[in-house]
Amino acid sequence: MVLGRGELTLFAAVPAARMPDGRLLMDEKFVSGMTLHAQRWDGPVRAVMRDLGKGALPFAAPVDPATLPFAVTLLAQDAPLESALGDAPGVILASADMVDQLALGAAARARGLRVVYGIEYTLETRLRIAGLDRDRNLPRRLWSMLWNIRAERARRRELRLADGIQLNGFPAEGAYARLNARPLRYLDNRMSTGMLATPAEMAARRQRHDQGQPLRLIHSGRLERMKGGHLLIPLARALRDRGMPFSLTIYGTGALEPEIREGIAREGLAGLVQLHAPVPFETGLVPVSRREADVFVSCHMQSDPSCTYVEAMGCGLPVVGFANHMLAALAQDSGAAWCLPMGNVEAMAGRIAELDRDRTEVMARAEAGLDYARRHDFGIEFDARMDHLAAVLSPRDSGRAAAGRPQHVRAGS
Repeated sequence: MVLGRGELTLFAAVPAARMPDGRLLMDEKFVSGMTLHAQRWDGPVRAVMRDLGKGALPFAAPVDPATLPFAVTLLAQDAPLESALGDAPGVILASADMVDQLALGAAARARGLRVVYGIEYTLETRLRIAGLDRDRNLPRRLWSMLWNIRAERARRRELRLADGIQLNGFPAEGAYARLNARPLRYLDNRMSTGMLATPAEMAARRQRHDQGQPLRLIHSGRLERMKGGHLLIPLARALRDRGMPFSLTIYGTGALEPEIREGIAREGLAGLVQLHAPVPFETGLVPVSRREADVFVSCHMQSDPSCTYVEAMGCGLPVVGFANHMLAALAQDSGAAWCLPMGNVEAMAGRIAELDRDRTEVMARAEAGLDYARRHDFGIEFDARMDHLAAVLSPRDSGRAAAGRPQHVRAGS
């Protein structure tokens, strides 16, 4: 347990709703995450959430607030977030990715509270997302890009003034770490120690490589253009045209699902490419990745801190992908990925064909990735974030508690 003592208040991105019987309808993953915060924090923990009212809330379940190890403040849709601030001593954790939370900093400091902002998207990523938004015409996309540029000024100002900042991924670290005296870079992922690939599974994978069996490629994620889903069939076609034996298994759903299914049929790829609906992460995707795949393929071109990379590495899979800022930095830091020019499917197919002929290299990077994921598993990254919050609230006490450990700047390093 970290030496928090004051109240830890988290301003949530996900809403909740109050039921007629007094129970709360809450996202199950959010409840699990908040429970971990309560277990690790030496002091009261509270979540501030918007009241969704009668709207639909996927993946939610009724919860008796009296059974929760943390308090919940439910705010009306039109209530200012600042109205939920408590009294000192305490620290708030807010999201600098959400513009409506940027005003919390000044209000919290006025009450004597410490302020920590978390952030994962850079301005470059925001502009790319706005530019790819097919639901808006060109003038509206341009307006959205201009709005993001203007919002960035307030975001950078609040990051400078905060008592600490938590940066998810290498791009956010590169863009914002120098703004604040107490930055923490972490790599968000869902891999616990018990979910990592086992020595027996790695040995079985190595045996397949030694026997020269076809490479088993796997991809998971939302099937959207902004995630590179439109490039999966062209990649499979390029590999097939090279005469390389392989399989590509895709797990996911999204706007491109019909297009991908049609592409599999049109290109005659049914014997090589399989498209499956999403499966539960821990009980479905992780076991399949550990036992039925050799390389994770990503066509993602944005630089957001996709947790998929580290999670694939934790399953014993090296990653082949495009050189977005996140994967390029991760490849250098981990030695467990190959990066190709952005959007160049032919180059990616060429690299995979080379790997088919060099299975020693595949296994070397698989082992490197597994070791890297072990040093950055969920527990390590989460503990680093909690220690960082405690250090912000009680620098002297947290310094003594961390004696013998390097003062944290980068989780898992």
